[in-house]
Amino acid sequence: MNLAMPPAFPSVKSRHVAVVGAGAAGLVAARELRREGHSVVVFERGNEVGGTWVYTPRVEPDPLGIDPTRPIVHTSLYSSLRTNLPREVMGFTDFPFITLAGENRDPRRFPGHREVLMYLKDFAREFEVKEMVRFETEVVKVWILENGKWKVRSKKTIFFNNENNDHYNADIDNINKSEVELDDEIYDAVVVCNGHHTEPRIAEIPGINLWPGKQMHSHNYRVPESFTDQVVILIGSSSSAVDICRDVAGVAKEVHVASRSVAHETYTKQPGYDNLWIHSMIDAAHEDGTVVFQNGKVVLADVIMHCTGYQYHFPFLDTNGIVTVDDNRLGPLYKHVFPPALAPWLSFIGIPWKIAPFPLFEFQSKWIAGVLSGRITLPSQKEMMEDIKAFYSTLEASGVPKRYTHQMGESQFEYNNWLAAQCGCLGIEKWRKQMYLAASANKHLRPDTYRDEWEDHDLVLEAHEDFVKYTSKSDS
Repeated sequence: MNLAMPPAFPSVKSRHVAVVGAGAAGLVAARELRREGHSVVVFERGNEVGGTWVYTPRVEPDPLGIDPTRPIVHTSLYSSLRTNLPREVMGFTDFPFITLAGENRDPRRFPGHREVLMYLKDFAREFEVKEMVRFETEVVKVWILENGKWKVRSKKTIFFNNENNDHYNADIDNINKSEVELDDEIYDAVVVCNGHHTEPRIAEIPGINLWPGKQMHSHNYRVPESFTDQVVILIGSSSSAVDICRDVAGVAKEVHVASRSVAHETYTKQPGYDNLWIHSMIDAAHEDGTVVFQNGKVVLADVIMHCTGYQYHFPFLDTNGIVTVDDNRLGPLYKHVFPPALAPWLSFIGIPWKIAPFPLFEFQSKWIAGVLSGRITLPSQKEMMEDIKAFYSTLEASGVPKRYTHQMGESQFEYNNWLAAQCGCLGIEKWRKQMYLAASANKHLRPDTYRDEWEDHDLVLEAHEDFVKYTSKSDS
């Protein structure tokens, strides 16, 4: 595919913008900012693009991931991970995630994680984004100056191979403090794209401090072999728990999944498995190694794995308390992007979850780029704060817990179309919404086989008809 870059919009103003992170959000942010005429520097602590989609067998020394001094591994991918959305839904709107020929490519509709990384690398190459990225450069601190500009402090990270021939990164100051060079630079604006699959959330279990077994978070799960012949309890009901319990069931003696989203008395064997049970939530853990569930069942377990999601975490960001994370609500944020008091000079991409991420990142990026150039106008600070308060009130009235502030689900399509309207561009395609909903329903119906059995062939056809207007350019 060889898509020519469209001409930059006639910008009202060109800004110097720092983008934190070169995952999917950072890559599309960089592209849209440059299209709008801004100068862009992308900071990436790793040595390649892709963010969370860069797999490593390496895990953190603290299996729960709660020690603040631990060396951080930024990916949470497990070896067997396949996408839980079809590739047609996942791709950026003007760079379809189609099957490409090649011995290393994964042609499946729900491909493995490596194919997603290759797609992101293709995107970076196609739109010449890599030239804007400073690899092996970690952002240490970001703060606002008296004149309204932003200072970005960064340091180099180094990479070397360990005995597993895996790229391992370490901060230079952990090796030789005299070698550290902190670099301070001034920017007009900062766009935060550092992802949110690194800082684990842990379930609270009465008695867990006395329980003698091993605890870990799914962030540090890679392969099932270490659970051979063990009794494993997983906590959670989202995608990672659904995948990992099946992965582990292939080798473990027993696998028990505890979920808040089922009734108290739930105790069911998973169809197709003789060693996998679904329970209601854990009631308590005991020092004799037993775990008691709310359904009254008692299990003597070796391992408890928390598949309980992640917390937003911005250790580098200093806003003097203007932007905070409270019970996983990042705020205050206007439309999940701009903190009103610091808008438009600080923005966040990729905060919403339960979404088709790449298209949403793309619409957010277009909006930010247009606002920074002055082509798009934001409401006043007061109006943005009123909008946020009204949004919070709606959540509260609907009984939505604070920690679900940024969960979207079906509302993402209305959100994407709102962003598109702000930008004066086309909104999300109808087939994309229909395919997302069909895939979600199919996943619920066939949790073991939904990736390989589906019935939305008409939507696949519609998607590929839509893709022709982008892919045909590469043939001309």
